Amino acid sequence: MSIRVTQGMMSMQTLSNLNRNNSVRSDLADQASTGRKINKPSDNPVGVTYSLRYRAELASNEQFQTNADAAVSWLDFTDSTMQQATDVMKRLKELTVQASSSTVPKSGLDAIKLEVEQLKDQLGNIGNAQIRGKYIFNGQNFDKPPYELSGTVTNFAQIDTDSGAVKYAIGDQSTFQVNTPGSEFFGASTDSDNIYKVMDDLISALGSENYTGIAAQAGKIESRSTKMQAALSEVGARTNRVELVQDRLNERELNLTTLQAKVEDADIAEVMIKSTTAQTIYEAALKSSASILQPSLMDFMR
Repeated sequence: MSIRVTQGMMSMQTLSNLNRNNSVRSDLADQASTGRKINKPSDNPVGVTYSLRYRAELASNEQFQTNADAAVSWLDFTDSTMQQATDVMKRLKELTVQASSSTVPKSGLDAIKLEVEQLKDQLGNIGNAQIRGKYIFNGQNFDKPPYELSGTVTNFAQIDTDSGAVKYAIGDQSTFQVNTPGSEFFGASTDSDNIYKVMDDLISALGSENYTGIAAQAGKIESRSTKMQAALSEVGARTNRVELVQDRLNERELNLTTLQAKVEDADIAEVMIKSTTAQTIYEAALKSSASILQPSLMDFMR
């Protein structure tokens, strides 16, 4: 059975082919202008799934990088603050050794006492050090100054700071503590070598010219200095670990970005060639269609 090909069928088929060629040309033009292979989900449904996954992982990795940077900032500031405290301890040790000699006159003891009082105030300021509005020595109560005197608390030696851990998420199911409680660094209220208590006793001994009492504080100062150095070393170890995590996060970002590019990014040279070819094909199709399609009855009626 023969099939008669009508003018309408030819027109419909030609129009369908032209639309298909135009669609290909348009898609390639979009890729060339955006530099991306995927501009809408229908371009590559499977690729879109991978692309969304990579984007989510990159966003998560970026947050971990931000947290790691904040952790390093906190640790660097803590290290600097602790260094200041150890410098005060060195000077305090020198003054104690100097004042423990019975040859030092009362005027000399008074001068040393005055300096020790200044050093105590300096340690109080160090204990209230803060970064971005957060007090680094008050645990999870970082919005409150740890060493603040009140009606019931008249001396820093009576204060026990919060011991809660301040942690940052630096990886999937991985958190990292950045803080050191003030009671651990300066001493708890019950510690015999609490530096504020030691300085109070030293100031009292200096005022009463008690050379034996002055000398007795030297051992306590040495004990607290050793603990401060240990805390400072721990901060250094934490910093090293976070920096290693930062390197790993940077490598992960590079890997994810590379994988994402393979899925999303177009080969511009290849796309430009295909786009030019598609444009040429489309223009040729338009010319050939115009010559193939014969004039209809409507053309004679115009």
